[in-house]
Amino acid sequence: MNANSPTAGDAPKLLRDVMVTMRDGIRLATDVYLPVHGEGPFHAILERTPYGKRLASRSELMLGSERPMSRAEVAAAFCAAGYAVVFQDCRGRYGSEGEFTKYLSEAPDGYDTIQWIAGQPWCTGKVGTMGLSYAAHTQLAAACLAPPALAGMILDSGGFSNAYRCGIRQGGAFELKQATWAYNRAQEGRACAENPELRAALAAESIIDWFGRMPWSRGNSPIRWEPEYESYLLEQWQNGSFNDYWKALGIYAAGYYDRIPDIPVLLMSSWYDVYVPTTFENLAGLSRGHHRPELVMGPWTHGNRTERVFGDVDFGPSAPFDGNIGESWLQFRIACFDRWLKGGASASETPVRLFVMGGGTGRKTEAGFLDHGGHWIEAANWPPPQAHETAFHLHANGTLSMAGPATAEDALTYDFDPRDPVPTIGGALTSGQPVFEGGAFDQREDLRFFGCRTPGLPLSSRPDVLMFETEPLATDLTIVGPVTLHLWVSSDAPDTDFTAKLIDVHPPSADYPTGFAMNLSDGIFRCRYRHSWESPKMIGSGEVFEIVIELFATANLFKAGHRIRLDVSSSNFPKFDVNPNTGAPEGQGRAKNIARNTVHFGRETPSRLLVHAMRTV
Repeated sequence: MNANSPTAGDAPKLLRDVMVTMRDGIRLATDVYLPVHGEGPFHAILERTPYGKRLASRSELMLGSERPMSRAEVAAAFCAAGYAVVFQDCRGRYGSEGEFTKYLSEAPDGYDTIQWIAGQPWCTGKVGTMGLSYAAHTQLAAACLAPPALAGMILDSGGFSNAYRCGIRQGGAFELKQATWAYNRAQEGRACAENPELRAALAAESIIDWFGRMPWSRGNSPIRWEPEYESYLLEQWQNGSFNDYWKALGIYAAGYYDRIPDIPVLLMSSWYDVYVPTTFENLAGLSRGHHRPELVMGPWTHGNRTERVFGDVDFGPSAPFDGNIGESWLQFRIACFDRWLKGGASASETPVRLFVMGGGTGRKTEAGFLDHGGHWIEAANWPPPQAHETAFHLHANGTLSMAGPATAEDALTYDFDPRDPVPTIGGALTSGQPVFEGGAFDQREDLRFFGCRTPGLPLSSRPDVLMFETEPLATDLTIVGPVTLHLWVSSDAPDTDFTAKLIDVHPPSADYPTGFAMNLSDGIFRCRYRHSWESPKMIGSGEVFEIVIELFATANLFKAGHRIRLDVSSSNFPKFDVNPNTGAPEGQGRAKNIARNTVHFGRETPSRLLVHAMRTV
């Protein structure tokens, strides 16, 4: 047993594999845990997952524990607090019937399940929901249909606001974590369970080598052995414009905010998680009623809230959730539901809690990681009112400064070859194994990362990467809030991409003789969507135009002596798919052309980085 988990004598009553019938007759496998003490009925807590209702969630890890708590242990803790607990396999996964189509069945299935729970004699009629990642998506999908029994949600690192803008696509490009997820999860699917030869075929494919053979097509991918998974993946990849496909229930809560019940919500995410924009869009979209969501943003990668090291960087003893924000994540959730379902849902006195990265020594720890450090702050709103929008202008001499353009026209040009994309080195990533991983890393090539061939050289040494840097800062500067890059560009290609990456440059030291360029945030923009996400248009000859790259929001203390750096290029692979520069339909371009891309800096084309900055925290 883990610390804080109940003893075996408190084991709840288990109703195993209850088959709950959905509106179309499909039955979903459901485990119900009931308290052994108390007469009931009980408020209920629901988690719907594609990862196996009896398999431990990796997020159920307490600080200092060697293994995550089992579903039974989590249920026992909630039952001991007086709740019924329900875990359910999503449609087409593990014990549930039906076909698995990622995300798109979760709204009606979630609604039907919540209403089924509310109608059971052991339930009071109040249902709270919780879960990480996909299990957060299932919650918000159901909420869009406004189930009357839904009384509170804990959305942990997920819950699509608009999957076209974050989670499946971003800035018009396709997020390739969807490809690694489909490959890995297909091996757990029902077809593989029924046919070991199918699982063996999938396992025999080299997903790493297949990433060097993109784009994929129907029947010509490492997932072809499981057509159900290949089909939905290619639909996501090839639906490039914002059309009705992206407005479906389950991936577009932004279109349903006014229908979502006015209930208490906790939003949890982290600066190196893939759902940073989703979290802040949900914060805004769900703040319209009486119950304003509470927000916790840590320094973690996806769901790894008990750790302090992410990538090659140590964020210090304040980084873990346990012991800093709450006693433990388990007890924190129970306290939330106690307040919401039992105690009248009083508003939190600290609605926004943010981890500000930075402030460490900059030296190498005994374990060999950069000591970047960090601390928690509280705020009434997002972004914090004491952070003011500040512009840093890009200049052709490679400087980044608050001074505006000094010349009428200036520009830098580079060649972007889609056959040699800029490799992804950490960042806000998840589900990418074995191809890529998230976190904070020195932005120099390393054979640990896909596509790196010259270990030790900084990415900024590539001729297709434009680097812009401030002078060493005279005083500490904290950036907390949204990050956007207004970039004036042109290209000789009919379509191309531009990327941006925000970096905290630690100065040279005995431990890091050339410094340490730590990635904070990045973004991408596909130029065919410069006028509209709905109606792509190819680039005209000689056309100079402005694009806005939305990097992920961040919170970082740049210490005196550090530099703020911005890298601009046209690819970030394998995080995003690579633009072939031909204007071919999304996900179908096999021919590739070199694009000559230009960034402009004149008084009429003022390329600039907008951040929210404050001198002290």
